[in-house]
Amino acid sequence: MTSNAGPGSRVLGRLGVADGTGVVRVEDRYDTDIDDLWSSITDPERLARWYGKVEGDLRLGGAFTLYLESADLNSIGRVDTCEPPRRLRITTRESDESARRGNGPPPFEQTVEATLTAAGPQTVLTIEIRGLPLDKIEYFGAGWQIHAENLAAYLAHQESTETESRWSELVTTYRQLASTIR
Repeated sequence: MTSNAGPGSRVLGRLGVADGTGVVRVEDRYDTDIDDLWSSITDPERLARWYGKVEGDLRLGGAFTLYLESADLNSIGRVDTCEPPRRLRITTRESDESARRGNGPPPFEQTVEATLTAAGPQTVLTIEIRGLPLDKIEYFGAGWQIHAENLAAYLAHQESTETESRWSELVTTYRQLASTIR
């Protein structure tokens, strides 16, 4: 894994390679307790406020669909591990229809694991995404950091970051990180 947070910058993610595919690991500390943060990442109504629209069963073995408006992305997924309020692991795959709309990679399966750790009145959330295309990893790094920042804004009752300008800034940063693992 590689990280590069220079003075004045805030890079939450690290990039790596495992089994020939890309890995993004994003970590941040949130000003809320572990139960509230767990609810923020597993309750469909709360997820819709900072991440995307989720429909289906978010319990162990459950199937769900996900729509990210900002990326015009539809995915299907399943819950592989659910250990409230500490660990959630899901597997997702972009729908064929969604993939045909964009200019991204063909559909691929990825695993997303969220680990929550209480830290006094705060909670540390670590999200690790595996199975990503290496030639596009900087885009996934930027995207997952934006999701983490949007979660922080939601919990602080603030507006989410302006995605387009933040995206451009972060892609440049993550592209530099990606150059060290390719």
